[in-house]
Parts: sequence; C-alpha cells; structure tokens
Amino acid sequence: MPPEDLTGAVVAGYQLLERVGEGGTATVYQARHAERGTCALKVLRAKLRSDRTAVQRFLREASYGARVIHPNVVQTYDFGEADGLHYLALEWADGEILAKFVRRSGPLALSLATVIVEQIAGALDAAHAAGIIHRDLKPENVIYDPRTQRARLLDFGIARDAELSPEERLTKTGFFVGTLQYVAPEALSGELVNEAADIYSLATIAYFLLTAQLAYVAKSPRELFHQLLTQPPVALNAARRDLDFPQAVEEAVMRGLHRDPKKRQRTVLEFARDLAAASTQPIVARRGLLGSLRGMLGGRQ
Repeated sequence: MPPEDLTGAVVAGYQLLERVGEGGTATVYQARHAERGTCALKVLRAKLRSDRTAVQRFLREASYGARVIHPNVVQTYDFGEADGLHYLALEWADGEILAKFVRRSGPLALSLATVIVEQIAGALDAAHAAGIIHRDLKPENVIYDPRTQRARLLDFGIARDAELSPEERLTKTGFFVGTLQYVAPEALSGELVNEAADIYSLATIAYFLLTAQLAYVAKSPRELFHQLLTQPPVALNAARRDLDFPQAVEEAVMRGLHRDPKKRQRTVLEFARDLAAASTQPIVARRGLLGSLRGMLGGRQ
C-alpha cells in the first residue's frame, strides 16, 4: 500500500507544499502559513490515528517541544487535531541532518565539533530546566546548517517529563526506549533515567563527530546490547589510526561515556565545558611509526 500523501491539502491553515520525510509515526511536509511563512508540518500516520497511545505520544512530543524555548531548538508553533488529522507545526530550519553531514564530510575539526556539542548541550540544558529528559539524543535528531555552523535539536518524540507520576507514563517498565547506538547503558533495563542519560548520548555524539565512528563496534543488536552492559567503549584514540587526539579531549569524552552515571560530568553543560577546555590543541594526523606508537599509548603528546 503506497504511503499517504497529503500534498496540496490545507491542515489547520497550513498549505502542504511537499512531502519531505517520513518516520515511524509521522509524515513531514514543507508547508506555508499565511502569518508564519514556510513551516514544517508533521502529520500522524494514517495507521496510527486510531491508536490512543500513539496519539498521546504524538501530542506529548508536541507539548514538550512547546515548553523548550532555545535558539538551538526548532520552535514549535502549533499542534492539535484538524479534520481527523493530528498535526504538529514547527519552524522550518535550513540545513541537513547532522548524521548525514558527518557521513558526507568525515570526521569534523575539533573546533567545529566542540561548537556543535556546545550548541546541543545548550538545547538539552533548556530541556532539563523545563523538566524534560530527552532519551533519544542522536545525530539523526539534530539539523545542522554548515553555512552558519548552527545545530538545532529537532525531536522530542520519546522524551519524558521528570515530574510525571508512574501512572501517567506511556512507557512500560522493563522496556528501554531510545536508539541502541546512543542510549545510556542504565536505560537498557527499562528503568527510569535522568539527565545523566542525556550526557552519555551527548558524549556519544561528540565521539561520532570527531571520528565518524561509534564507541562500540558490534555485528548485531544483540551483540551491541551485551557490549553496552559488560564492556567499556573503544577509547577515542583507538577509533581511527589516522587521528591522534589530545589526551584531555579523550578523557573528557570517555568520562561522558562512563558506564556509571555518577562518574560522568554532572550536567550537559559541564560536559561541553570539559570538551571545550580540552580542545585547545589541534587534532594531529598520525604519520609513520611515531604516530602508531602514539595511538598505542592512547594518543599522549
């Protein structure tokens, strides 16, 4: 069955111009509004409109986004139901998905990676101040504009309100939520997580920006699940043979990736500050035997 295409329709005053993406729960359109101009409109997929839990989660995402006001968070304009369609109207943000940018560009310069991490940390700090734990932080949920070097958080789809009672939560105990490659180990048991889980995910993003690699290498989700619970991540300086990072940079990133939440930085802003403070030295391309020895010794300079 072909996917639903509402291009040309008008939903709550938003003229749908073009379908630009589709996820597991919603289809995204570029839209135009008489007062707001170009917008992004997310519409809950047809097969989920009769699913009460899916509708609640969709509206919860919208309400969380509306609570977080920050220059590095895509602004939520409006949400609700119109003509049987559940929709979420967002600011149109120029750029491309951060994951796609890194895969196309390769490892980023240390200075640029630090800037992006600082921006994402600012967005997360605003969410935490609003009582919201993101829980699904990953490069696919960040849009990045290379022209302005501006990164913006896009998605609060499985975020959690830290103040919600157990009866109000929409996730069953015993089931973890998030993306396995970026989720904190403590989330794998399905227990409720706090800000420390977002610190871990931000550290994983920093690792990815610097190396274009992930901190764990596994052949299957089952193997990755086991590694997250039992093994330390690959050290930053062991991720690539062609890059040698200052020791302080490796220490900052690996602290954020510590399996014990209490041994990570205390806040996302502290993680970003640690990385920035460590980033005074450039990444050095390894050459020959000397570079190989440095890599074996953990990148000490």
